[in-house]
Amino acid sequence: MSICCGSLSAGEFLTPSEVGWLIAEIIDPEPYTKIYDPTCGSGRLLTKPRLVFNRKHPGEESKAPRLFGQELNWTTFAIAKMNMFLQDFTDTQIAIGDTFRQPKFTVDKKVMRFDYVVANPMWNQDNYGADAYEEDSFERFKDGIASKSSADWGWVQHIWASLKDNGRAAVILDTGAVSRGSGSQNKNQERDIRKEFVEKDRVEGVILLPENLFYNTTAPGVVILLNRLKPLNRKGEFLLINAADYFVKGDPKNILTQEGIKAVCEVYRNWETREKLSKVVKLEELREADYNLSPSQFVDVSDKVVHRAIADILTDLAVARQDREWADKDLAEVLAKLNL
Repeated sequence: MSICCGSLSAGEFLTPSEVGWLIAEIIDPEPYTKIYDPTCGSGRLLTKPRLVFNRKHPGEESKAPRLFGQELNWTTFAIAKMNMFLQDFTDTQIAIGDTFRQPKFTVDKKVMRFDYVVANPMWNQDNYGADAYEEDSFERFKDGIASKSSADWGWVQHIWASLKDNGRAAVILDTGAVSRGSGSQNKNQERDIRKEFVEKDRVEGVILLPENLFYNTTAPGVVILLNRLKPLNRKGEFLLINAADYFVKGDPKNILTQEGIKAVCEVYRNWETREKLSKVVKLEELREADYNLSPSQFVDVSDKVVHRAIADILTDLAVARQDREWADKDLAEVLAKLNL
């Protein structure tokens, strides 16, 4: 997670480890690919897909994906460089600077494109006004200018521009990024950009995480999955996953469980609707929801209460009363025969 300004506080640039492993399992990178994190922080999120590759392809480290990251804060940048050294990922490239205004990985005056992007930008950044979008020379923000109060969909557009034609991405954002503005009669910049991404079939899915995982907030967060080359059988479909209940209490933060990671990966790979976890939603359903992508709107994880008609309840009570009377009569006959 990139830092805008000021000094670092504990956890400000850390993505919970188990969330990083979830993303790494979903990304599941192929050999000889490139992975990019535009707000790489300490580099922990960036390294995990490569570690997953090494685990699944033992002895093939030479084929492992190459890592690229950019970070704004000098202290965090130094930590990222050290982490790459400690992992022996010596072919990694980490750049320093503001990715939003000055992306360092560029080719022919456009942003470099990668096979995969993983990112946890600072949520709801409010330091990028309209000028940051209008003055962009890298053709990144074609789908709209995000509001001054939140650059979330500005980051999503940068990430989309950074993907190859068959590239995929996983972006961690505040839950409001997938719902703000929906249902409003007024024009909303976030909703309008979200609409563009949905209508153009760029969004593959959204994962709602449990609350209180992140160190600088109790908000749950979501993972937005992007895919530039969705399989034909998934065109016009979107997988919404509600993993809110897959956690254990920790001190001081909750922890996403291994069971949760496994379940989310299963429904993603199988493109599956599963009760209390996931639903494959059609484009028309999202249009009706005014492009609200919140999994909690489509996947109910609570135990359903069944309400029955009073007449049915009274009928069942009458039957039960009759059964009891017959049982009492039978018992009395047995006791009489026993002289009791």
